[in-house]
Amino acid sequence: MRKFVFMLLMLWGIPSLANAQSAQPAVAIPVGVVAAERKSVTKSQDFVGRVEAVERVEVKARITGYLDKVTFKEGDLIKEGTPLYSIEKGLFEAAVGQAEGALEKDKAAKTLSEIQLQRAEELFAKGSGTQVARDQALAADETARGSLLIDEANLQTARINLGYTEIVSPIAGKVGRTSITKGNVVSPQTGPLTVIVSQDPMYVTFPVSQREFLRAQQSGKNVDVTGFKVSLLFADGSPYKHAGKINFIDVTVDRSTDTVLARASFPNPDFALIDGQLVRVGLEGGAPEEKIVVPQAALISDQEGVYVFVASDGKAAVRRIKPGAAVGSGVVAEQGLTAGEQVIVEGIQGLRPGVAVRPTLLPPTPDRS
Repeated sequence: MRKFVFMLLMLWGIPSLANAQSAQPAVAIPVGVVAAERKSVTKSQDFVGRVEAVERVEVKARITGYLDKVTFKEGDLIKEGTPLYSIEKGLFEAAVGQAEGALEKDKAAKTLSEIQLQRAEELFAKGSGTQVARDQALAADETARGSLLIDEANLQTARINLGYTEIVSPIAGKVGRTSITKGNVVSPQTGPLTVIVSQDPMYVTFPVSQREFLRAQQSGKNVDVTGFKVSLLFADGSPYKHAGKINFIDVTVDRSTDTVLARASFPNPDFALIDGQLVRVGLEGGAPEEKIVVPQAALISDQEGVYVFVASDGKAAVRRIKPGAAVGSGVVAEQGLTAGEQVIVEGIQGLRPGVAVRPTLLPPTPDRS
């Protein structure tokens, strides 16, 4: 009987012991935190842009003839006036000689007509000649003068065509590949022989939505877009090291996209920007505003949106935020946080609301906002 009572007491004691163990406080999880702080933030926007050469020339033949030489190397950086192509000159030199001969012949005819006109006027003044004879001599002299003008124009045209046999670069820049080779007949209908694009500086054009323009107008401030800081990111995410400056806003809206085309100019001393290249354009400007900034490493997303964990009274708590623009490695929290709250950035894995945490304030680093 005593043994039975003892066993009952033991059974009753087991749940009491389990309850006692569960009542013990849970071990606090160590986490790293940073204080949500207010920073002076400049408004920024991202756009997709396209690199365009300031000067772009399609080189074409201006006369018809056999291509005698190709005098450049494809892809070379060339100066203005660099020879590119040479067209066979023989026929054009002959045309110049023919025009010169016609001019000399008509010069002699003009000399003769002047002499005949002078004699006819002298005879008419003495009463020995007739007015008809004088008028005929005057008309012949005027005809000779007209012939001279035609001959001089023909000679000038022939010399211009002879000059067109040497095709030179009208601008400085990089020359593309040649579309035609020596021995072929070229003409104005042949199309571009090659393309030359200037290199430094370069333009970047990007469309800006009407929404952004309306937002700027509703702010009631005169926005000087030329003072905006413009930056570039390449397709692989690497930044372009030179800053640009907006120098043109189009005067019309694209009806198909409801956007206005903006253009920025960038120095390109290393030729890193290539005509036609697709880039990401970052635009920063306007008066700085005080905003709460949190590290991107603290952001967590779910079906309801974006949130962060904060250490509050020794426990993890959720703060739903409205993320804004990126600021370095941080993000602006438009709503949901107050300055000074301890945002958890390390040890987030496995955290749940209400879990005990032991926060350690992390020192600020260049990579943590």
